Amino acid sequence: MTKTRGRIAALLGAVAVVAGTTLGTPAVAAPAGDDRSGGLTGQAPCPGSPGYTCGTLTVPLDHGGDTPGTLNLQVAVGGNTDAPKGDLLFLTGGPGQPGVPLLNKIAGKLAPVLKDYRLVMFDQRGTGANALQCPALQDQMGASDLTPPTPQAVTDCAAALGPGRQYYSTADTVADIDQLRRALGDKRLTLDGVSYGTFTAERYALAHPAHVARLVLDSVVPQQGYDPLDPVPLRAAARVLTAACKATGCTTDPAADLAETVRRYHNGPAVLDAITSFEFVDPNYGKIPDALHEAAAGRPGRLQSFIDGAHQGNAVPAEFLSQGLHASTLCADGEFPWGTSDSPVDGRAAALDRARQDLTDEETWPFDPATATGTGTLLSCLNWPQEEVPSAPPEHRKLPNVPVLLLGGDRDLSTPLDWLYREAEMAHDPQVVIVPGAAHSVQSRAASDLGRQAVYDFLLS
Repeated sequence: MTKTRGRIAALLGAVAVVAGTTLGTPAVAAPAGDDRSGGLTGQAPCPGSPGYTCGTLTVPLDHGGDTPGTLNLQVAVGGNTDAPKGDLLFLTGGPGQPGVPLLNKIAGKLAPVLKDYRLVMFDQRGTGANALQCPALQDQMGASDLTPPTPQAVTDCAAALGPGRQYYSTADTVADIDQLRRALGDKRLTLDGVSYGTFTAERYALAHPAHVARLVLDSVVPQQGYDPLDPVPLRAAARVLTAACKATGCTTDPAADLAETVRRYHNGPAVLDAITSFEFVDPNYGKIPDALHEAAAGRPGRLQSFIDGAHQGNAVPAEFLSQGLHASTLCADGEFPWGTSDSPVDGRAAALDRARQDLTDEETWPFDPATATGTGTLLSCLNWPQEEVPSAPPEHRKLPNVPVLLLGGDRDLSTPLDWLYREAEMAHDPQVVIVPGAAHSVQSRAASDLGRQAVYDFLLS
């Protein structure tokens, strides 16, 4: 991934006004003389999660100190304070997914290691009970990275969030994590990240190498981040669908049928969105090869039903995954054909068109260049207002010399294996485990226990 193509890049908040900025998550100015950056406050048993304590971590809206205000982040902590291997912070994905509502699910998946580790989860800024709220954008995109939103929904979202949206980058979350570490009294954290959570874990490790004990990276986004024009996810569709077809005994050529479908109907972004969404339902992509075969032969009805079903299935509220936070983070973090979000809006469309013309059919097959430049994440940031962007750690840096486990499924389209191997090159002595037949989020979703057992063995070694 080149520097010019990207460094990144996948709850009901009251509206508050901070330094003249309207935000979708509460941010309040601390009273004079009130140090609200210390430990956890308001601690009480977590409802429905015996043995866990929930509390609030208050962090600055702007860690640089130029803009006043604070944010209250919800945190859940296990009760085994004497865990011999210390605290294990689990980082969820998105960006935009909360952590605390998933406590019971993750605790169940990690149960074999929780005598040795104290599990910690938190709602990253702009998620959970204080999600950034953008109703139109949320309605159009739901849980999808790929559904193209309307320009109006994007600009309405940015206007509703106001200038304070610039404080929802990954760099801000990294600073929050280090404040959480101090609040927990830890010298070092073990980090377990999934999807975007891997990127956050990598960036924390680069910014605070002395404070990391181990890294588990599941469904890996490389430290350079999500490149909106990276053709790897497009090309991965041929390999993944062919493997799934072979495993289920289908007799068609889904890669060729996909290429013909996109050529015939010019619906690449919608098809990519539907297929990628379906991996969360069935890592064998059942019946999709048949739908593609029919569409390639001029009968698109079944495929359109899949597309419509995927869109309906992605309809989730901001409490589940905030698209306001998703856009705020990706647009603050990313580099695009027009540069970063500090580039003037005028001229971005022309730069995107030039990028599309530079892409070849071979680079994007079985999709086309129009698919690469027509995804939701890219189009959200195309219309995002010009704003300052945070500084980021230098790219292509080695991770700290600590144990690193990289975990992936060979059917994953959201974070293809090429990305995992790219990040593995940045680790000193990485352990890589690929789970056959698994798609995205191996620890939580894989039918096989191979990946989960690898995590247990790694964390307990």
